[in-house]
Order: sequence, then C-alpha cells, then structure tokens
Amino acid sequence: MKIITWNCNMAFRKKAALILAHNPDILIVPECEHPDKLKFDSDTKKPTAVLWFGNNPNKGLGIFSYSHYSFKLKRNHNPDLKMIIPVAVKGGQLDFTLYAVWANNPADPDGQYVEQVWKAIHHYDKKLRNKQTILAGDFNSNTIWDRKYRAGNHSNVVKALEEKGIFSCYHLHHQQIQGKESHPTFYLYRHQNKPYHLDYCFASKDIADTIVSVEVGEYEFWKQYSDHVPLIVTYAIG
Repeated sequence: MKIITWNCNMAFRKKAALILAHNPDILIVPECEHPDKLKFDSDTKKPTAVLWFGNNPNKGLGIFSYSHYSFKLKRNHNPDLKMIIPVAVKGGQLDFTLYAVWANNPADPDGQYVEQVWKAIHHYDKKLRNKQTILAGDFNSNTIWDRKYRAGNHSNVVKALEEKGIFSCYHLHHQQIQGKESHPTFYLYRHQNKPYHLDYCFASKDIADTIVSVEVGEYEFWKQYSDHVPLIVTYAIG
C-alpha cells in the first residue's frame, strides 16, 4: 500500500499526472479543487473513489483512491475541525481509519494550524487507537514553532499521538528528530533557502512496522508545480 500526501497549490486537474506517476493507492491532496472542476486529460488515470471537503470550490481537501480501497466518511466527523477528516478505508488486507489532514482554520481564535490537530486528537480520543490508524496530510506545523505556553503545539501533538502508539513514519524510518528534519516538504515562496518540514504521515505501530520506504520529493522537480513536495510512504500491506 502506497499513501501519498501532496499539497498541490491548487489546480490539481493540471498536475494530477505528475503525482500519479508515483502510483499511489491513496492520495491526499490539500488545496485541491472541487471534484466538479476535476476535468482530467483523457490519458490521466481516474480515481476509483473520491471524497472532498471545503468551502472554497477552488481550494479544499481531496482524498482519492487509485486502487481497490473504498472510502466512507465516519459518522463521528466533526466539521468544525478544519480540516481533519476521519475516513473508514476498506477493501485491502487491512481495514483502517484514515484521518486526512489539511490543518487550516483562519476563523478559529485558538489557532489556525496545529491547534486544529490538537483539538482533533482530543475530540477523536476514544476512536484514535493504537491499531489500524493513519493520519496524513499538511499539518502546517513543526516543532520549531512551538509556543511553549500553548498546549496545542506541534511537540505536544507528536507526544499525544506517540502515547497512543501512533508514530511519524518519516521520522521513524529515517531516524530523524522533530524540528531537525533533513528533508523539507515545503519551501516558502518556493525559495530553496526557506525550507520547512510541514507534511506528515503518522501510523499506528501495527502499520508502521510494515514500512518499506518513505520518500520526500525533490525541490528542483516540484518547485514549478507547488510550494510543497510530496511525501510518499509505502507499506508492505496489500
């Protein structure tokens, strides 16, 4: 099973073939237009399942299956948490819950970015299990921006997930320390000298134990398409 998250910086319909060349089974695309606008080229592979969330038809969160996996929005979805979307994924060797993430809620006075994930961890507390769970997407956060006086910072999000047996696949596989990542996933204004690691895939230990590879896209290729590069995680799960 290959899961890819890529903030496409809008106009996914024009860029889909680029990311589909990496053969995702499940693709999470922040800043994706509404499916009604997704008019793909005739030779572009079409998804087998699609979920989309957002208020702006040009810039929402798209979740795509390009395999036998099917999606169903879970009944406990809290639309006030923008956007952390709980999805039941079925059809493979392992049924699991995917929390697709684009942490971005300018209207929340408590915090626009990682605070949304922090609230989601507590809201979905009883459903966030140490098995069959993945959280993936653009978290818009990093330990370097921790506000120590605020509980909902990145380090506390990581700690809370680890206490539930859920770990960052990139950091686990590449033996990286939060805030000191060797591979950026975002370049501010697309400038190579302004790199940050903002995109993550967290998985419960039963899934993380099957990691085959974790790849981060190359700046030189992806800079012409987005300020983010893809995060690609492959598991030994069919």
